[in-house]
Amino acid sequence: MESPSVEEDGDCFSPLLLNATSLNIEVYYNKAVNYTLMVTFVSFLQVLLLIRQMEHSNTQSGAAKVSIIMIGQQAIMDAYLCLLHLTAGILVESLFNAFATASFFKFVVFSIFEMRYLLAIWKASRPMNNGEGWETMRRELSVLYSRFYGILLGGILLMYEFHNYIRPILLLLYSFWIPQIITNVVRDSRKPLHPHYILGITVTRLAVPLYVFGCPSNFMRIEPDKNWCICLGIFIGLQASILLLQHYLGSRWFIPRQILPEKYSYYRRLDQNSNHATDCVICMTAIDLTQRPSDCMVTPCDHFFHSGCLQRWMDIKMECPTCRRPLPPA
Repeated sequence: MESPSVEEDGDCFSPLLLNATSLNIEVYYNKAVNYTLMVTFVSFLQVLLLIRQMEHSNTQSGAAKVSIIMIGQQAIMDAYLCLLHLTAGILVESLFNAFATASFFKFVVFSIFEMRYLLAIWKASRPMNNGEGWETMRRELSVLYSRFYGILLGGILLMYEFHNYIRPILLLLYSFWIPQIITNVVRDSRKPLHPHYILGITVTRLAVPLYVFGCPSNFMRIEPDKNWCICLGIFIGLQASILLLQHYLGSRWFIPRQILPEKYSYYRRLDQNSNHATDCVICMTAIDLTQRPSDCMVTPCDHFFHSGCLQRWMDIKMECPTCRRPLPPA
């Protein structure tokens, strides 16, 4: 659309040239609704995966192996998505129901399931504080919640200030598997995460950024960035691959043996002249010390147990069944 030309002695405005493209509102709304349906479905899958993981680590020993930073980072990501979808629903009144539904499911994921899992991990990592009374527990809970919401608010301000660097910030947020990898190496944890949880969360977390930055016909009309999407997929895929290899090959499979600290051996043997009990207090049956060395395990406090009995016990508690002393990783 172009305005008529202006004569030299005229007092009209300068010539204007406007270019516009048509927008089919119905198609635009359909794309937005389909996007919110995808987010709702992904959130539902994440709830199922979280329930599966919480059942996998439902003991004190199992929950203590999970990195609280990893779960907290995912909870912060879901809180951001909840706020973004709620804001979008407020700005576009005709799509409020669709975006509010997606926001509600994200709210359920982070405020109910992930926060509950955070509390379980926090409680399992502090077994000595369980008997200190409600006041101590309430004080430490307030510290946990204040740190979470403080980081949440600080992240919002940080992203607002550096919104031009949103892609590097997203890469930083999507490094949520790295704390668990480091925790596995430091503690030499055995299978803290279920493989279905690792694969499922990796795939579902990629759904939103790949749609926004990779779909050429997304409803936000953002230019696709295929190189960044490939980098994101490789980055999080590499993290998930390391976690799966840690699950099947051991938590320290990629670290050279020369730099690993010396590990306690549960299959050592005491002096034959020393006095010790030969009954397993877990199954209350006798231990035959003449059998294969792998059939009997000895704790650092010199107590004997059947190998299968002690391994099942350590999946629940990392303490000696006889004297309650802490046990090193098996």
